[in-house]
Amino acid sequence: MPKKCLVINLDRCTGCDSCIVSCKFENSLPLGVYYNRVLAVGPTGTYPDIERYNLPVQCQQCEHARCIEVCPTGASYRDTETGVVLVNRDDCIGCRYCMYACPYGVRSFDKEAGVVGKCTLCSQLTADGYSKPACVHNCPGGARFYGDLEDPESDVSKELAKYDDECIHQLPAPDGEAPLTRYILSPKYASWKESL
Repeated sequence: MPKKCLVINLDRCTGCDSCIVSCKFENSLPLGVYYNRVLAVGPTGTYPDIERYNLPVQCQQCEHARCIEVCPTGASYRDTETGVVLVNRDDCIGCRYCMYACPYGVRSFDKEAGVVGKCTLCSQLTADGYSKPACVHNCPGGARFYGDLEDPESDVSKELAKYDDECIHQLPAPDGEAPLTRYILSPKYASWKESL
């Protein structure tokens, strides 16, 4: 099964929020609903040695997705063709168990529709095998990459290959979630923080 995910190069991320805006437009998200957000990590340190970086956070496409395990109706599921974690809005009863199970807080409850939603890696766009998610396409810094971690010729694999292991990070996985999203942060810019 493919391991579709995002790789985000924090060395290039300026915190402009273009990823948030493009996601909201592409997915017609109502006020207060976000599938993507950008956190400021820091500042930390003592002047003049101050560090700060921007951390975009969205569905981490976990290999051991707790959101799928706790869903009582099967509305949260992994697509068998793409490997992407999705939500079937028709089957969602709005219980929000998946929201509580997600350690990254990246699911949103749409009060008007009464259902939970999340980043789908723009499956409506990427289903053709050529297009990129809106956040990747619209990133002015070229910080976001999309592809299959299992494919060495994918954009994500090629970007990761440019960096040493000390520069490649994942969000912490408190219950063994094994998130697929990778972050690149070079020590010359800032030190990776292990907690959100």
